[in-house]
Amino acid sequence: MSATPARQPKPAENAGLADSHVFTISEVLRELQFEFPDLSASKLRFLEERDLVEPARTSSGYRKYSAADVERLRFILALQRDRYMPLDVIKQTMDAIDSGEKPEALPESAPVGPREVTGELAAQLTGRTRPMSRKELRALSGATRGMLDTLEKFRIISADAQGNYSHHDLKAVKAVRVLARYGLEPKHLATLRRSADAELDLIARAMAPQAARKDAAARARVAESSKEMLQCLKDLRASIMDSAVERIDRR
Repeated sequence: MSATPARQPKPAENAGLADSHVFTISEVLRELQFEFPDLSASKLRFLEERDLVEPARTSSGYRKYSAADVERLRFILALQRDRYMPLDVIKQTMDAIDSGEKPEALPESAPVGPREVTGELAAQLTGRTRPMSRKELRALSGATRGMLDTLEKFRIISADAQGNYSHHDLKAVKAVRVLARYGLEPKHLATLRRSADAELDLIARAMAPQAARKDAAARARVAESSKEMLQCLKDLRASIMDSAVERIDRR
C-alpha cells in the first residue's frame, strides 16, 4: 500500500508550519513542547543519534530543521508516547514509511502522514484514555469497591496525586475480573506485583552507571534504554508463557 513518506508530509488544512521555514533547535522545542512537555534539546539530539531525524547543518554546524523534520518528530514522539514503542521499533516503522509502505503495527484505517497523528488516532492505537475518577473506574470496569480496595492494597492499581486512575489501571481491573472467574482472587495476584518490582529493580541496576551521570543527554539515554529493556523483558516473559501454554495444548 502506498503511503506519504514521513520526510515529506503532505499539507494539512490545519498545518501551522510553512514548508519553507527553517527551525533552530530552540524553535523546534517551542513548536512541540506544548504537546510533549518532557521534550528537551538533549532528547532531540538523542533522536538524531538514533538516525530518526536528520536535520541539515549550517556552515557553523548549527542544526536546521525543516517543517518536514518537525512533523516527523511530532509523529515519532506521538508513537513513543501513545504507543509506548521503543526507539528501535519506531526506527523500523519510520524506515517502512520512508519506503512508501504502511507498517503492519498500525491499524488499517490509521493514516501514515505525520500531520495525521491526532489524539483520536492515539486513542485508536492504544486504547489510551484520560485519567478517570474512582467512580468512573468502577463504572468502566464493573468492579466493586471491595475489589478496588484489595487491588490497591496489593499495589495492582494506584491513584495519582489527584486521586485519578489511568488506562493501565482500567486494563488491570478488567483482567483481574476475568481471572476471578477462574477462582483467582486479587490476593493471589500479589506475586505479579512482586515480579514487576523485581523487573524494575533489574532495569534500575542496569541503568545505575548511566543514571549516576547528571548531564541531560545521559538522562535521555537512561529513559530510552529503560523503555527498551522493559519491552524486552515483556517479550521474554510472553515467550516463556506462550511456550508453556503450547506444551499444555500438546498434552
